[in-house]
Amino acid sequence: MGYKLRYFIFFIVDSCIVLSAIFISYWLLHPTLSVYYDKVIVLSALTLLVSHHIAAYIFQLYTRMWSVATVRELLIIVYAVTISVVAASILQQIINSDIYFRVMTVTWMLHIIMIGGSRFILRLLNDRESFKHAPNSKQILIVGAGQAGTMLAKNLQSAQNQESYAVGFVDDDVNKTHLKVMGLPVWGSTKDIKRIVKAKGIDEIIIAVPSLGKKGVQSIYQECSKTDATVKIMPKIEDVMTGKVTVNDMREVDINDLLGRDEVKLDMIAISEKLTDKVILVTGAGGSIGSEICRQVMKFQPRKLILLGHGENSIYTIHMELFEKIGGDIELIPVIADIQDRERIFEIVKHYQPDVIYHAAAHKHVPLMEYNPREAMKNNIFGTKNVAEAAHEYGVGNFVMISTDKAVNPPNVMGATKRVAEMVVQNLAKTSSTKFAAVRFGNVLGSRGSVIPLFKKQIAAGGPVTVTHPDMTRYFMTIPEASRLVLQAGTLGGNGEIFVLDMGEPVKIVDLARNLIQLSGFMEDEIKIKFTGLRPGEKMFEELLNEEEIQEEHIFPGIHIGRANVLETSSLYELLECIKYMSEEELKATLLGVANNKLVEMSL
Repeated sequence: MGYKLRYFIFFIVDSCIVLSAIFISYWLLHPTLSVYYDKVIVLSALTLLVSHHIAAYIFQLYTRMWSVATVRELLIIVYAVTISVVAASILQQIINSDIYFRVMTVTWMLHIIMIGGSRFILRLLNDRESFKHAPNSKQILIVGAGQAGTMLAKNLQSAQNQESYAVGFVDDDVNKTHLKVMGLPVWGSTKDIKRIVKAKGIDEIIIAVPSLGKKGVQSIYQECSKTDATVKIMPKIEDVMTGKVTVNDMREVDINDLLGRDEVKLDMIAISEKLTDKVILVTGAGGSIGSEICRQVMKFQPRKLILLGHGENSIYTIHMELFEKIGGDIELIPVIADIQDRERIFEIVKHYQPDVIYHAAAHKHVPLMEYNPREAMKNNIFGTKNVAEAAHEYGVGNFVMISTDKAVNPPNVMGATKRVAEMVVQNLAKTSSTKFAAVRFGNVLGSRGSVIPLFKKQIAAGGPVTVTHPDMTRYFMTIPEASRLVLQAGTLGGNGEIFVLDMGEPVKIVDLARNLIQLSGFMEDEIKIKFTGLRPGEKMFEELLNEEEIQEEHIFPGIHIGRANVLETSSLYELLECIKYMSEEELKATLLGVANNKLVEMSL
C-alpha cells in the first residue's frame, strides 16, 4: 500500500470514528432526546474532528507501522484522543458555560476503543500468518523468558512461511512459571528440559540468555544434552542492537562454550601502551598460538609486526590473512628462520630492534618428543636460549615465553624441556634490562595437536573416539584467550615470573569427547568411545603450579603469579653445555631430574 493511499484511508476511518463517537455517546446517555438538534454536540463534533487531525499530525499517527504496533503506539492514540476531547470540552464551556462531562467521558473511551481497535485489526491481519506453520516445521523451546527470549519469540512469530516456530519457554525464575510470554507458556525451569522436550515433541532448543557466563551455559547444556533436540545459542543482545547480527542469527553451541568458566578480561590501556606504534616480533607466528597472538596484536596498531617461523607455508598463510585484513596500515614482515640458528636470530633481532618479543615457537607434542628428546632439547631449550639472549643483547623491552602446564613436575621430555627453558628465562631476568616472563597454558582447544581436531576427525569417520583413560583430566582454554593472556603477561611483570591463568576446574577428557559427539549431532551409542591407555610421557592429571610455586593472590583478575625454583646460573650453563653431548637415554634422565628439582646442584 502506497504512503498517500495509506494516509487517506486512515484519515477517512478516523474522521468517521471521531464524528460518530460523540453522537453515539449522547444517544447512549440520552436515548429519548434528539441529538441532531443539540447545536453544542454538533459544534463539539466538528471541534473533535479538527483537533484530532491536528493532534494526529503532531504525533504522526498516520505514518506509523500499525502492523507491528506496541504499547507505545497505543499511548500515542490516548494522547491524541485526550487532546481532542479536552479541546471540545473547552468549546462547550465557552459557548454553553457548561461541559457535558458524562458525554465527553464516554466519547473519550469510544475514541480510544474504536481508533485503537482499527489498528489492532491491522495487527491481527499481519500476524495471521504466524498461526500457520509449514509442514514438518520444527518446534522450538526457548531457554530464558527475559528480554532476549521475548525478542526471539516475537521474531519467530512474525516470520512468514517459517520452517520453525516457538512453542514455549523454560526459565529458572519461579515467578514466571505457568505464566505466558508473547502468548507462549513458561512450562518450568531448566531442570525440566528433558521432561518438556519429551512431552511436547521439541525439535530444537535455543538458549536465549546472552548474559550467561560459560559456567551457566555449561550447566544448561548438560540438561539439554539429555535430550535428542539440537541446541543453539542466541547472539548477544548488544550485537543485535548494534546491527552486527540479527535476533535470528543463531549459532550452534560449540566446545568453547563448555569450558565452565568465563574468560579473563584484559587491561586494554596497559596493553596498548606496550604495543601501539611499537615493533613486535612473534616467533612461531604460523602456529596455532603464534598466529592468534599476531591477530590480537594487530588490534593495538603496532608500527611493525615481524612474523617469524620455520615453516614457509604457515608464515605465508598468516601473512596473507593479516595483510588482507589491514592492507598497508601496519608493516608486516614475514621472516623465515629457525630459532636453533643462533647467528640468524641475533641478526634478525639486531636488524629490527623489536620492542616486544612473544616467543611461541616450540615442539609441543608429548608422545612425539618422547621419541625425539634431542630435537626437543635443541628447539625448546636452545632455541629459547637463542631468542632470549638476543633480546637481552639488543635491549628488547619485553620478552614473553609461551610455556605449558606440562612443565610442572614433568614426567615427559616435552614438559622437562619447557621447564628448563623457563629456567633460562628466569636466570636472564636476574641481570638483564629486558623484562622477562613466562606464561603457562593449559591445553588449548582447537590448536594443532590438541584433542579437539583429533576427536572431530574420528567422529567424521564414524568413530570410535579414542580416549586414553576414563579418569584423565586436563585444564582447557581457547586459542584467543591463551593469546590474550600472553599480551597481558607482557604488562604485568618482568623479573622472571611464571604467569598462570585461573582455569577453574579441570575437565575430564571423556566428558569433552561426549560433548563433542553430541555437538556433532550424534548419540553416544552411534559414535563409540574407546579407551586406549596412557601414552608414553602422559600424566593422568595436569598441574599449573607445584606446591612451592603457588601464591594465592591474583596479580590480575584471573591470573596467578608463581616463582618456580631455578638452578644457579653457573649450574644451569654447565648443564646446558653437558646435555649437548649426552646419549638420548642420559638426556631424558637428566632433563627429567633437573625439571623435577631432583638435581639441584650438578657436577657434570
